[in-house]
Amino acid sequence: MSTMNISLPDHLKAFVDAQVGERGFGTSSEYVRELIRRDQDRVRLRELLLAGAGSRPGEPATADYFEGLRARVGTAGKGGRATR
Repeated sequence: MSTMNISLPDHLKAFVDAQVGERGFGTSSEYVRELIRRDQDRVRLRELLLAGAGSRPGEPATADYFEGLRARVGTAGKGGRATR
């Protein structure tokens, strides 16, 4: 694992220390790693949303579509296997 040192103003360091204590993190490093993971998730979600917005429209979801979906879920919930 690599090491990174960062400098924070006193008020930000106090905030990090408070978050570590209040939210159950063992160290400030764990807190910062969690923030970075969440930012990675946010970036990935944005990429997926933009890709979806740029794609062609799909077929409309009709009552028949939802009925078929309910049937597949019902079958899977009774020990059967849902199929696509």
